[in-house]
Amino acid sequence: MAGQEHGAALESARRGARPTWAEELLDHLRPTCRDVRRVVNWLADAARAEVSLTNDTGTLLAGTALPLDEDLVADLVSGRIAAAAWAEEGRHLRLVRVELPPPAASGVLAVARSTPFDRATAEMVTRTAGVIDILLRAHETTAAGLRLERAAADLRLAILQLLMVEDTVSARRVAAGLWPGLLDTETACVYVAETSPGDRDRLAEECLDATGERALVVRCPAMDQHVIILAPGGTESGELRTLIHRRPHTFLGGSARHRLAQTATAYGQAVSALAVARFRPDKAAVYAERSHPERLMDPAALRAWSACVLRPLDSLPHHTRAELLATTRLGLEFTAVSTAKVLGVSRNTVRARMERVEALLGTDFSDLAVRAAVHLVLNTEAGLDAVPDDCRPDSGAGLGDLLAGPAVRTWAAELLGRLDQDTRDLRRTLRSWIAAGGNAERAAQLLGVHAQTVREHVRSAEPVLERQLLTPGSDLYETVLAHLALGDLPGPALPGPDGREPGTEPGNTDSSVHG
Repeated sequence: MAGQEHGAALESARRGARPTWAEELLDHLRPTCRDVRRVVNWLADAARAEVSLTNDTGTLLAGTALPLDEDLVADLVSGRIAAAAWAEEGRHLRLVRVELPPPAASGVLAVARSTPFDRATAEMVTRTAGVIDILLRAHETTAAGLRLERAAADLRLAILQLLMVEDTVSARRVAAGLWPGLLDTETACVYVAETSPGDRDRLAEECLDATGERALVVRCPAMDQHVIILAPGGTESGELRTLIHRRPHTFLGGSARHRLAQTATAYGQAVSALAVARFRPDKAAVYAERSHPERLMDPAALRAWSACVLRPLDSLPHHTRAELLATTRLGLEFTAVSTAKVLGVSRNTVRARMERVEALLGTDFSDLAVRAAVHLVLNTEAGLDAVPDDCRPDSGAGLGDLLAGPAVRTWAAELLGRLDQDTRDLRRTLRSWIAAGGNAERAAQLLGVHAQTVREHVRSAEPVLERQLLTPGSDLYETVLAHLALGDLPGPALPGPDGREPGTEPGNTDSSVHG
């Protein structure tokens, strides 16, 4: 029927003739016209009748409710008969069995007229039932596909969230069922691709196609324009760069290779690299492509210092310690709301965990110098295979010693020296803004300028330094460390300014985390 009548439709169009009912019915199979209710309404107009579509329980799905014989409807729904027709007191009816998607096994298309059905109208009813069958099956197939895609997307997000809190065992267990071998590796790189929110779903699908599902592709729960890609292999980088290169207004940031337990660190690096990618002609950047202060420090001294700073948390159960550190690491990189979305917990839980770490370390996270130092500690700790056994809280070099090395000072002087070319004295504004905890109003009072001027100066420094400064993260903290290395800012107070010994939590002796 479809082939013959589609040919007739083309012939009618060439002749300029009025479309036949068959041609009109076929139009409802076009992608933009697939609506069962529209088909039922069309049949009512074309047949000059009342039409109803009901399911196996008699619930009206489309059209106008009609009084029908229950026994006859039961025979149709059960499959004992496929169609029926009868007339009574000037009322003529045609009923046709229609297959419905689960849970309803079948339904009934009923057509009632005041005049008898001629051959053409009867065929119209039969053919319409067939079109409704096709539309319902297509809709169910599409809906099932969408449900499967949503379930797969939810599982990918769950795996990423487990990796973010260093639970690699559970992450591998979840991944093994649907994507065998995906996490059969010890290391991986994390990439963050950015596009407009409306284009993100398409970008995610293209990332899946480009990597051949050899990578974990997740729509970021915190940023509507981001797609996160965890790539265990070594070929995904080139494939993703090729994809980004041919897409307008799309950027890619990548991390250095890390152990799976360091996924949160890798994610922060990818976001940091993404900021650089926005200023690159190829729209892509990798975190390891530029110098970072921790790479210029004495590795042994840095590890010992980091382990000593975190010593107050060593008495906690392993899972509690890992949960607190992973949350704080992300919380220093992003807002509490974004961190909560990435981890799948409430923002109050994020704040409570960070406040607990703050109390244990005796620090004040409102101080940008403190945040930068703790961020350095956490990233160093994430890279440790084991904590040095000989570390004592009062031994080894401090942060000042680590930043005093000639390599670090040379890096800091080169970085901040880029700002000296600007006649607006961006360097002075940036220094005052950091000292004011990133608060433009307080910095403006210190400088005697308008707060908007401070924001404009800090924003102008971003492309010069190739770092995002107005949002928390590695870029900002590296800039703070550069100021500390050159003595432009006082060192952070570790332990906290209240003079308490680190590791004491006022009024709290419970080592569990409540969320």
